[in-house]
Amino acid sequence: MYMNYTERLKDLRFDKYEKQEDIAKLLNITRSSYNNYENQFTILPIKYLETLCNHFDVSIDYLLNLTDKKSYSKYSKIDKVKAGIRLKEFRKENRLTKKDLADFLNIVPTSLAWNEKGRNLISTSFLYKICNEYNLSADYLLGRVNYPKHLK
Repeated sequence: MYMNYTERLKDLRFDKYEKQEDIAKLLNITRSSYNNYENQFTILPIKYLETLCNHFDVSIDYLLNLTDKKSYSKYSKIDKVKAGIRLKEFRKENRLTKKDLADFLNIVPTSLAWNEKGRNLISTSFLYKICNEYNLSADYLLGRVNYPKHLK
């Protein structure tokens, strides 16, 4: 799934006059691994999204190109439990069964149940798919902000 974050990631890095090596060091990975993320040959994991957003002082919503608003007033750390609760609330608010949402994400309902219980964090690609389709804030869904919940 193409998430369209490559240009924003590159622009943010260029704005700070940083090289791929600098960002790779920040993430404690190799430059080639970072290059794969920046060019979206490999999907950027949420833990790196959070680090990058904190480094560049932007929201996950902005980096994932879900909104043009660069940042919100206050951020918390991503919280697996809160993210699970919010994922379940989202599902119920939209009258989706676990099977409905699992089918939409092309996963088994058991995997979704683990996400909703806060045992596993939803993957970046599933996060993007939900937020893009339902105009939901990724920062909200991950528990980083309490507002905005919806983007459009």
